[in-house]
Amino acid sequence: MDIRPEEISDIIKEQIKRYDDTLEISETGTVITVGDGIALIYGLEKAMAGELLLFPGDVYGMVLNLEEEHVGAVLMGSDAGIKEGDEVKRIGRIIEVPVGDMMLGRVVNALGQAIDGGEPIVSDKHRPVERVAPGVMTRKSVHQPLQTGLKCIDSMIPVGKGQRELIIGDRQTGKTAIAIDTILNQKGQNVKCIYVAIGQKASTVAQIVEKLRAHDALKYTTIVSSTASEAAPLQYIAPYAGCTIGEEWMEQGEDVLIIYDDLSKHAVAYRTMSLLLKRPPGREAYPGDVFYLHSRLLERSAKLNEEYGLGSLTALPIIETQAGDIAAYIPTNVISITDGQIFLQTELFNAGVRPAVDSGLSVSRVGSAAQVKSMKQVSGSLKLELAQYRELQAFSQFGSDLDPATKATLDHGERLTELLKQDQYSPLTVVEQVLSLFAAKHRFLVKVAVEDIKAYEADLHVFMKDKYADLVEELTVENSISDDLESRLKDAVEEFTNSFVAMKE
Repeated sequence: MDIRPEEISDIIKEQIKRYDDTLEISETGTVITVGDGIALIYGLEKAMAGELLLFPGDVYGMVLNLEEEHVGAVLMGSDAGIKEGDEVKRIGRIIEVPVGDMMLGRVVNALGQAIDGGEPIVSDKHRPVERVAPGVMTRKSVHQPLQTGLKCIDSMIPVGKGQRELIIGDRQTGKTAIAIDTILNQKGQNVKCIYVAIGQKASTVAQIVEKLRAHDALKYTTIVSSTASEAAPLQYIAPYAGCTIGEEWMEQGEDVLIIYDDLSKHAVAYRTMSLLLKRPPGREAYPGDVFYLHSRLLERSAKLNEEYGLGSLTALPIIETQAGDIAAYIPTNVISITDGQIFLQTELFNAGVRPAVDSGLSVSRVGSAAQVKSMKQVSGSLKLELAQYRELQAFSQFGSDLDPATKATLDHGERLTELLKQDQYSPLTVVEQVLSLFAAKHRFLVKVAVEDIKAYEADLHVFMKDKYADLVEELTVENSISDDLESRLKDAVEEFTNSFVAMKE
């Protein structure tokens, strides 16, 4: 049987038409170029944004750019063993991390893998690191306090469960110290904690882990670490991974505290990736969606309503400023996303006021809704008194003759400033804070020399617990100061103050 040439041609064309090569194109791709932790890949037609890819040498990558001709991916490790022409496989999953109670007490990397030398983390549950924040109808207004254990914050800039309170200031002003003290203060409070280290030195993270272990706080804390030596994509993913771990507990009705330390370095890591992916630069070379970068992270913090289990995720993001410039690009972005800020000032820190919180520039937009009644009663006028003191202090430097009222305000303000100083790693209970501020409010401190205030406060707490345990118990249970309790507290504090002053004389 003869087959004419044109028939052979038709048969071959038909076979080519029917040949299905879509699987090959969509499941595997080829590296076009690689360098600086960025790879461009041909193929992978069905790749999803944020999907994991497997490169040679078991290096993971993540799809970020979906172009017409290729996809752009960032590498989660070294690109030294990857070259042009290498095969890349789709994993078929959006980047995800293990979640659950096995994460407590562990130090993990941005992919949720253990890096503390312990057993590998095995979990039957994983969650994608990117997800939509809880909607308005699933939330409840912030109304429960999350105590930091720091007098100057719990009294004037209270933080509530489900709130996002920014800690902002120059480097070396004690931002991380406030965050760590807050974690230590959650001991026995049934609050799980997550500390996300972004672009920190590995030695700094190791010190924090040891400090938490020494104070028996590591057992309810997870550390997510992406150090300065790691690739920018891992620093970019770390806060989302930490948030995902916390969301699992929040949705089970538990209270969670998460620290992002710090989002300035997070923005820099994202800028690095964006510029290498050839995305257009905007102001200060940051990409146009850098606001969305942080808003979609911080919006995931919430206090859920009764229907969704009443869980909460409280965020304390940290931002580093340059020379106190809170009007810079990234600080203003994050200020507008959060529910207030704790502003730390270099001048106060250098003057020995620690925590170096500037009560004038700091604000909590939740306010007294996140305070117990007794704290509200003793701290209502605190901010105003400190503001008056700071203003008069500036003027009094130029004048020698002061009228009695001005002198009284200055003396009170000086003692108040001294009282609000607090050593690191020594958070106070609510009752201890209320007793200290009660003594200040009713002007008992006027009789005490400024240099003796610290000793006075410590001795007052011991005296009240030993001699007036019934008053302390009543204050603990009631969480408010009735007229009768106020009268008895005044008598007790006056008795102590007189004996303390007599002893010092």
